[in-house]
Amino acid sequence: MKKMVLTTLVLLLFLLAGCQSKKIKSYTFKPYLTTGDKTSLLSEGIDITSGEANPSIYKITVDTKKKYQTIDGFGAAMSESAAYVVSNLSETKRNEVMTALFGETGIGIDFVRIPMGASDFALNNYTYNDLTSGTDMALEQFSIQRDLLYVVPRLQQALALNPDLKLMGSPWSAPAWMKSPQKLNGGSLNPIYHAVYADYFVKFIEAYDAAGLPIYAVTPQNEPLHETSGYPSMMMTVAQQINFIKVLGPKFEENNIDTKIIGYDHNWDNTFYPQALLNNEDIEPYLDGVAFHCYAGNYTAQQAIQTSYPDRGIWFTECSGGRWATNFASNISWNLENVFMGSLNYGARSVLLWNLALDEQDGPQNGGCTNCRGVVTVNDNDTYTLNEEYYMIGHFSKFVDKDASRIDAKSTSPNLITSAFMNPDGSVIIVAHNKTNADMLIQVDIDGHTFNYLIKRMSTVTFDGAALYE
Repeated sequence: MKKMVLTTLVLLLFLLAGCQSKKIKSYTFKPYLTTGDKTSLLSEGIDITSGEANPSIYKITVDTKKKYQTIDGFGAAMSESAAYVVSNLSETKRNEVMTALFGETGIGIDFVRIPMGASDFALNNYTYNDLTSGTDMALEQFSIQRDLLYVVPRLQQALALNPDLKLMGSPWSAPAWMKSPQKLNGGSLNPIYHAVYADYFVKFIEAYDAAGLPIYAVTPQNEPLHETSGYPSMMMTVAQQINFIKVLGPKFEENNIDTKIIGYDHNWDNTFYPQALLNNEDIEPYLDGVAFHCYAGNYTAQQAIQTSYPDRGIWFTECSGGRWATNFASNISWNLENVFMGSLNYGARSVLLWNLALDEQDGPQNGGCTNCRGVVTVNDNDTYTLNEEYYMIGHFSKFVDKDASRIDAKSTSPNLITSAFMNPDGSVIIVAHNKTNADMLIQVDIDGHTFNYLIKRMSTVTFDGAALYE
């Protein structure tokens, strides 16, 4: 399990170092099961020790020597709506839900995306530099005061519960006065404000850092090819994003900011945009990689990035469930195959869903999706419901530690999907999902050590394992 105390970690590393020259005798795994019928929800099972295993047509083969991308984490977005509904719970229930999301006894979420200002899930429109008229080139009126009401306190609580928490900032729009036309809902960034908008990012990072919330990464624009009059949004073509990063990158350097810059942040269906960013030599020193959403296309689009730019990162940063899909088992199955294992097996360093929490009316909404589902639903009677998204995330976030590596895992059947990881302490995590409507006896082979396990129909298991040495 993750979040060990320092002394225990040091001891484990010492023991691991001493075992490097020894031969592995066997592996012991603790299974955690979520069934499609909800009879088990991340339920802990009985230890399994590798040994003689019966052959099966359903087989997972894990090779711990083949390591791929480093994992940054798993989570969702702390929109203003999410922070608001959680903040309005009684103190007891608020602490319960925050612990369930971020605590060691919960699922240990360790990556959160923050809208920089209003999104389509906020109480109303705002940015950090709203003016009634004129301009503010020195950003003298810049303030994160609005975020101090709900967002910052909840993030501070999350960080206290999980010190490994990473934060990513993404704007839905620049302040209206920087845009053409001058409105939040739609329009584009006026190029004459590139420098001042870069300063806006710097001030955001500095203000959050002053609040004890370091920003790990930013994207220049959420969904840059989606412009709407319905909620804060901003068109940013690939050429416009390149030109902005040319300014943003040096601004970060001038201000000694090591926050990552991650481009694109939009759907799988467009591969030209992210590749154009990664091919541009002018922004190459500043661009750490690209991010994807799930709402169009599919995860195989990441293969082109993974293959052609192995030194750049891929992050998966948004997907939402909703009332259009209410079958628990089907929702988990689709998301595990596409959003989680799909993006991870094609190079993603993170998997982030959309709102961490929403109310029973799927809000508060600010002009966008009217039936999106949060990871948690906060009910009107001071209770909350953990949705399927909670368990999807938990099968990874609760077990895959900071700086873990994805390792090679192959399945003999498209109906048995899998991803595997090695934590820094040497423990091995295998996540497997049975897509079929029949129970499935599987054989797991990890470096020649085997065991059997019966995965129930439409169910998911995480094997949390450690090696035993001779």
